[in-house]
Amino acid sequence: MSFNKVIIEKMAYTLPPHIVSSQELEENLAPIYERLNLQVGRLELMTGIKERRFWDSTQQASQSSAEAGIKLLNEGNIDPNKVDLLIHSAVCRDRLEPATASYVHNLMSLGPDTQILDVSNACLGFLNALILAGSMIEQGTINRAIIVAGENGKPLVDETVRLLNDSNFDRKSIKPYFANLTIGGGAVAWSLCREAPKHSSCPRLSQFASSTDTSHNRLCEGDQSIGGMLMQTDSEELLHAGIKVATLAWEKFLQVSKWDPQSPELVVTHQVGKAHQLEIEKALGYDTAKSFTSYESLGNCGSVSLPITYTLACEQNQDYLRKKSALLGIGSGLSSLMLALNN
Repeated sequence: MSFNKVIIEKMAYTLPPHIVSSQELEENLAPIYERLNLQVGRLELMTGIKERRFWDSTQQASQSSAEAGIKLLNEGNIDPNKVDLLIHSAVCRDRLEPATASYVHNLMSLGPDTQILDVSNACLGFLNALILAGSMIEQGTINRAIIVAGENGKPLVDETVRLLNDSNFDRKSIKPYFANLTIGGGAVAWSLCREAPKHSSCPRLSQFASSTDTSHNRLCEGDQSIGGMLMQTDSEELLHAGIKVATLAWEKFLQVSKWDPQSPELVVTHQVGKAHQLEIEKALGYDTAKSFTSYESLGNCGSVSLPITYTLACEQNQDYLRKKSALLGIGSGLSSLMLALNN
């Protein structure tokens, strides 16, 4: 539940080129909006999401992840032959077999000694990969790991728009698909390594805690449909269940970190939207001024949301690299994982 030797050596991200506003997305839903007398503007009003970004539908998860990974190698002056482990941790993947990490490894031109694997746990996958790779570094099994994730919500959003416009939904039956319209895209890559004096300004992994309640594993389910990816979510129930699981994880987190709710100087949560952010802040009782959010301009980027938001925070204010930070993750299924960062 604790780390003493693991630091975040470098962070990098890439953003898709296509910006789609919530208004533009709703205008694409004109047939069902007109039939049900729904007003354009409700999506941004309910979620706080002004826009999100997409790659083309043909962009593979490995391509997005590798873009961020290559940027990481270049900006961090990291030798591709000195990466012991590569983990691809996104919801999106190229196919069932082989591991998407194999494509990323090839695109990044990593060395032959690099172990590769995929880690999948909905929006929590990147944090799970951090704990897994951090544990291997802590135990001396490896010296450096790179964790990547690339999510592209365009196929899901396009299929949702097609389904809603072509089907005879009423105001109640469209609700399970509404959360799909919050999804965006992005890619992120972090390098973890063993702590050394030259890394004195890098964030250090500290304590973590988790809580799981799989009785809620049907509240958000996604799979391939005939036309592409499709997902159904009971947003209200998922919010309540998620807050409950997160509250239990928070109690454990405060115990293992020996922090109180006001100890973190920066708090980053999984970026679902306005309602989730307000409810998690209220339930956990930390100072809301310490929150940093990205959902307003990126939407919900799945496994990328939390790590890219922390990366953006540190990019905008490098003092955050040296501050106590709490990464509060949650993923459908339902699990919550919380990680403390120190310097």
